[in-house]
Amino acid sequence: MDWLTTLPAINACLNGVSTLLLTAGFVFIKKDQKKAHRASMVSAFLVSAVFLALYLTHKSLKASSGQDVNTSFAGEGFWRPVYYTMLITHVILAMAMVPMIFRTFFLAFKERFESHKKWARITFPIWYYVSITGVLVYFFIYQWFPHPESP
Repeated sequence: MDWLTTLPAINACLNGVSTLLLTAGFVFIKKDQKKAHRASMVSAFLVSAVFLALYLTHKSLKASSGQDVNTSFAGEGFWRPVYYTMLITHVILAMAMVPMIFRTFFLAFKERFESHKKWARITFPIWYYVSITGVLVYFFIYQWFPHPESP
């Protein structure tokens, strides 16, 4: 298996699974199904952690093979500003959300639910956006506008 070409698709799938788990967690808490909510959110966290490990592995493999770790966007015209706006917001929010997720989880595990809810109201939409745009970044780079020399 060629990990350099396979990992981006696996990572997109992990982001998609994370989005589904986040959606389920949101629905469960709205229905006051706390155990199901907890299971969904912990699963989303674990899937996201696996994503991060594989994402960093992919970057490392690219670097060690002498490739540029960033995959350039081949789209033109209208799609360039759309893609780069999405990418920039995705990257910034992905970095910002990590400590937010840890804080939100910490409050839940400490059963400080009022504070947890306040943090979750901010953390959840950011995490959700990052998960969805992670899938979209994959489609923009590898499916809709693949670079000519990409496999």
